Amino acid sequence: MTDPLRIDIVSDVMCPWCIIGYRQLAQALEASDTAHEIHWHPFELNPQMPPEGQNTREHIIEKYGSTPEQSEQSRQQMAALGDSLGFKFAWTDASRMHNTFNTHQLLHWADAHNRRHDLKMALFSAHFTDQRNLSDNNVLADVAGEIGLDRDEALAVLDDQRFADDVRSAEAFWQQQGISGVPAVVFKGKHLVTGAQGVENYTSILKQLAEMKD
Repeated sequence: MTDPLRIDIVSDVMCPWCIIGYRQLAQALEASDTAHEIHWHPFELNPQMPPEGQNTREHIIEKYGSTPEQSEQSRQQMAALGDSLGFKFAWTDASRMHNTFNTHQLLHWADAHNRRHDLKMALFSAHFTDQRNLSDNNVLADVAGEIGLDRDEALAVLDDQRFADDVRSAEAFWQQQGISGVPAVVFKGKHLVTGAQGVENYTSILKQLAEMKD
C-alpha cells in the first residue's frame, strides 16, 4: 500500500486563481483516483492592506496597472472558469479586498481541529460568492461557527492574536523557499508548480508523479 501523495498549497483567500487552481487540481485528483493529503499554508497578497480594505477593482487597477476594461474581462474569464468548476464568483462594483492576516490565524487554529481545509473552502466562498467582510473578526468567527467550529473560541483566538507568531513564521518559511506568488503547489515536498494549471495539466503532473520511483 503506497502512502498518500503529499500536496502542500501556499495560498491566500483573496486570490481567485487559488480557488480556481484548487478546484482544477481536485478534479484531476478525483479523476485519477489519487490517494492524497492536502496541507494549506499562509501567504498574504497584501500584507499592508489597511483594516478597512480597498475596493477590489480600484485595487487591481492600482496594483497591476489594468484598465477597467481589462479588469472586467478578467472577472468574466474567472467567473466562467469558476462556473465550469462548480464555484460561484459574484463580484460587484462594491467588492472589496481585505487584509488576511487574521484569516490565516483562524486557519492555523482550525488545523488543530483537523478542519483547516473545510474552513479554507468556507472562507473562499464567504469572500468571492457571498461578498462578506473578512476584515471583521465577528464575520470570521461566524464562518467558523457555520462549519461546526466553536464560534466563541474562534473569536477569542482572533482577539488575543495567539497564533500571530506561528503565521508569521510559516509565511517566512515559504518565502525562504522562493514562493513569491500564489497559488504555489508543492508535490512530495519538492516538486513546485505555480499558478492555476488547468485540469489536464494537473492530470498529467499526477501521472508523472505516480510513475516516479521516489
